[in-house]
Amino acid sequence: MASSGSKTVGGDQARVLRVGVIGAGIMGTNHGRVLAGLPGVEMVGIVDPLAEHRTRAENHIGCKTFAELDALFGAGVDAVSIAAPTHLHHEIALTCIAKGIHVLVEKPVASTVEEGHEIVAAAKKAGVTLMVGHVERFNPAVAAVKKAIAGEDILSIGITRVGPFPPRMSNVGVVIDLAVHDIDLIRWFTESDIVDVQPQLASAVAEREDIALLQFRTASGVLAHINTNWLTPFKARTVTVATRGKYVMGDLLTRQVTECFGFKTDGSYSMRHLPVGQDEPLRAELNAFLDAVRTGGVPAVTGEEGVASLEIAIQCLEAPKTPAATALRVAHKIAG
Repeated sequence: MASSGSKTVGGDQARVLRVGVIGAGIMGTNHGRVLAGLPGVEMVGIVDPLAEHRTRAENHIGCKTFAELDALFGAGVDAVSIAAPTHLHHEIALTCIAKGIHVLVEKPVASTVEEGHEIVAAAKKAGVTLMVGHVERFNPAVAAVKKAIAGEDILSIGITRVGPFPPRMSNVGVVIDLAVHDIDLIRWFTESDIVDVQPQLASAVAEREDIALLQFRTASGVLAHINTNWLTPFKARTVTVATRGKYVMGDLLTRQVTECFGFKTDGSYSMRHLPVGQDEPLRAELNAFLDAVRTGGVPAVTGEEGVASLEIAIQCLEAPKTPAATALRVAHKIAG
């Protein structure tokens, strides 16, 4: 896959990087917190039009804040992390890229596939690094699963990502907010494109879909499914991968990964717990982005990969509503 970045910062990989964050919501504030503590980084500041967001960022991080993007540019930045609302990603990313600034864009990369392609094309033309923030790839448990299935003949993947309704969500449903993480993981685990999408969606409580049962087939023949919703009173994040030689189970919250292997004809098998790292996923993600900026290498999650996962998520949303989904939605609303 082509690189989304091609030049180092000023040709000097040892130079301190001046970095800013755009968006001081919960995610943006976390980005600022982590960046402020990384070696070789000068945290220039965070941009947000809302005074209460800027105040929170100042109190939590102790960095400068700006009400307008031009003020951050005026302070001088080499790279930015864009954690603004998704509908603003396209405009902000293109503005930063036009100024030669390296960009990490939180998932999803944009609101539409067309906007995503425009961001990718602009970054290539400008020769700047573009990385998409699919932070779950940097979860140590996910990394352990990926390592365990390396070189295996993968047969199926099952992912569950459920929890209670998040009050902060208003303009997207579970497919864009949650399932896009796992669409990316399926593509990453299999190193194959998704070619068949069979979604079942329902809106039981929210205006947008809050239940999604998604089935996929990859070009390599792997069957996969995602179960996600905002109706479960507790969070659960699990991954299971079946191969011809083993069965791997990962809990992404407790970070426990177990491998079953050595299957015998009598039904017996062996089991072991795999070693899992302790790094904070967001810290690992931001370090990967900055390493790509410094070296001009291929970022860990390219713009093309971010657009591909967004495209599959949108296919799930645009599939015709099934009678079963409609009946479920109506039944829940009547019962409520």
